[in-house]
Amino acid sequence: MARSTESRPIVKLRSTAGTGFTYVTRKNRRNDPDRLVLRKFDPVVRRHVDVREER
Repeated sequence: MARSTESRPIVKLRSTAGTGFTYVTRKNRRNDPDRLVLRKFDPVVRRHVDVREER
């Protein structure tokens, strides 16, 4: 039986520092209908920055 990916799609999180660095994660559409914004480490600028969901 295949796992349903409709409720938890894979999303790209792109750094707001403008470096082009991305994280890839899954999100639950039911709990997070808006775009995700997380604070993650960007190794290009070597600091924590906001990463935003890209569509």
